[in-house]
Amino acid sequence: MRPIEQLYRYPVKGLSPEPVAAARVEPGQGFPCNRMFALALSDTPFDPAAPAPQPKTRFLMLQRDETLAELSTRYDDEHGTLTIARGGETLLVARLDEAQGRAAVEEFFVGFMAGRLAGRPRLVSAPGFQFTDVSVVSEPMMRAVSLINRASVEALAEKVGRPIHPLRFRANVYFAGLAPWEEFDWLDREIVLGSVRARVVKRTMRCAATQVNPETAQRDIDLPRELRQAFGHADMGVYAEIVAGGTVRRGDRVALA
Repeated sequence: MRPIEQLYRYPVKGLSPEPVAAARVEPGQGFPCNRMFALALSDTPFDPAAPAPQPKTRFLMLQRDETLAELSTRYDDEHGTLTIARGGETLLVARLDEAQGRAAVEEFFVGFMAGRLAGRPRLVSAPGFQFTDVSVVSEPMMRAVSLINRASVEALAEKVGRPIHPLRFRANVYFAGLAPWEEFDWLDREIVLGSVRARVVKRTMRCAATQVNPETAQRDIDLPRELRQAFGHADMGVYAEIVAGGTVRRGDRVALA
């Protein structure tokens, strides 16, 4: 049995993961409500009518802006509402489908980033567009689902000599029951996630965002360096494109098709 332990979505790029019990995934659509919004830097060109992928450096992101991990955010699909909190205190509730609400979010981050921005960020989105890091690779990759083998994380933690929070890797699907790094053998092969079929298309190379502890918002481990020193690569996890859709749930099995 190789069960899915957790499923996560990330409604706003760089902000909090949100656990979900189940998700409906379809070919060409990506993980639902995943990186559907982003906070673009003031000089980042983005046209919602003709959205084009931008490097992640053009947005607020953990790789550069570790202080974002201090915030806990939740997105309400039904009402289009984003709630921002820190230390259990609600700081802002705003509707992202209204200009006034989007402006309130932008102003919040001007203050929260405390002069570290050259100008006011813009909260951007476009129908069907996802601000994933690999959106610059191709349109299909923009909508790939990211998976993490918990055994690989534990193998890295053993080498590092301290626990590693799995959410440093900000994946959609976390699963157990495989040998460490066995997921790399799935490249170019089809797998099943419960009733869903997917093709593993790419290993996930890790960046400085994984240095940030999601519980403390501090850079405390250089995980890309640790991966290279211990295993000769900087990869953790894989991307998969959905081949045949359905609903994936916590507790579903993961296996080669």
